[in-house]
Amino acid sequence: MDIIGRISEINELSRIMESPTSEFVMVYGRRRVGKTYLIREYFANDFAFYATGIAQGSLQEQLLNFKMTLAAADPSLPITNIRNWFEAFDALKRLLEKSKFRKKVVFLDELPWMDTPRSNFIKALEHFWNTWASARNDVILIVCGSAASWMVKNIVKNHGGLHNRLTCKIKLNPFTLAECKSYLHSLGIRWENRMIVECYMILGGIPYYLRMLDKRLSLAQNVDRLFFSDSALLQDEFVNLYASLFKNSSEYVRIIEVLAKKKAGFTRDEIRLQLKLNDGGSFTRRLEELEQCGFIRKYKSAGEVAAMYQLVDFYSLFYFQFQKKERGYDTDTWMHLTGTPAYYNWCGLSFEKLCLVHLPQVKQALGISGVSTNSFVYYSKEAQIDLVIERGDNVVNLCEMKFADDEYVITKAYSEKLKQKVAVLRTFYKHRKTIQLTLIASNGVKRNEYFYSLVQQDLSLDIFL
Repeated sequence: MDIIGRISEINELSRIMESPTSEFVMVYGRRRVGKTYLIREYFANDFAFYATGIAQGSLQEQLLNFKMTLAAADPSLPITNIRNWFEAFDALKRLLEKSKFRKKVVFLDELPWMDTPRSNFIKALEHFWNTWASARNDVILIVCGSAASWMVKNIVKNHGGLHNRLTCKIKLNPFTLAECKSYLHSLGIRWENRMIVECYMILGGIPYYLRMLDKRLSLAQNVDRLFFSDSALLQDEFVNLYASLFKNSSEYVRIIEVLAKKKAGFTRDEIRLQLKLNDGGSFTRRLEELEQCGFIRKYKSAGEVAAMYQLVDFYSLFYFQFQKKERGYDTDTWMHLTGTPAYYNWCGLSFEKLCLVHLPQVKQALGISGVSTNSFVYYSKEAQIDLVIERGDNVVNLCEMKFADDEYVITKAYSEKLKQKVAVLRTFYKHRKTIQLTLIASNGVKRNEYFYSLVQQDLSLDIFL
């Protein structure tokens, strides 16, 4: 296997292969995150049956594709005209009954595309699993799809014959920064850490995007090539990405565009009012689907009643900050943007998000991996704190994240702001907990009088790599 990272997922697939019963496995996650690659690499394409749905295909096209895949898997199998999904799964059952595989792995990729309107696809899948596959001990049914919302609604939260039938659920997340570095090394790209961090803040840990990088070029040259040249490979990616996942995708993009305006995000009502939408179930569903697909996160700020929604997809943030605003095409666009106020504002915002998505690494670096914690954002009129780690040992880490080209310098003015934040948090906890000020700075923090008098712990980007 040539797989970077994905250790827990590989361990789970290994367990499934040795299971004494049949297994029904769902793999889901953001588009381009590497779901198909993981399954194909782990099983070395050694499937009893592997079919993938056709984007925007009709029922007849989906069935024809399924039939042709069955014929390719076993040319001796007598297959008559397949008129519906019940007949398609019955033919699959006959194929598997003849199979010599010890474990009969069935991989159905892009499952949402197979489920065309009024096709009874889900009912036929239910019937196949409940009446035949689940009664055996040698079938591994793996279903996969990028439309995470469809997967959750129709498979996880199914109220019909598939209710509670899943035996394993694997949500594939983007690479961590360390995995991103390993993946880049496998591609022959050996940039220094600062450049890898900037790459991550642009592309996120999405293997599909990372694979497009040219090892002969610098990061800045690659960004211009991918986003801003007249033949940019990712020129239309944003539109295609959301259109491939959601019907009426423009409504989802409008939500993302609103959330891109404010780093902390907005409440549900604030988003709705900005979009001038009526309060209804369709708006709630869109928020839930964007969250399930990994584009936004829902969180609660301490002391606040209403939950907040925040954009966490690095690529989408980069698109609204830069790509959408650049109307013309210039091979040196990113080089010209680097170093501008807009660039450093984006760096600070993206670095905060990078720290939030790497919270386990932050906890490990603080030496509290084994301590129970509760992490949240604190916003009030008196102070705004991007990350509070409330620990089970009666200690609270007040975390500040700062991006800088060199060591971050705490000035007198900033030290006063830090004192105010510590005081506000002490009042919030009614002086019952110890507050530790923790600075996470991209290149560390310069030791000066303010550092020694205020900061208990400081971390650099090295903890992520």
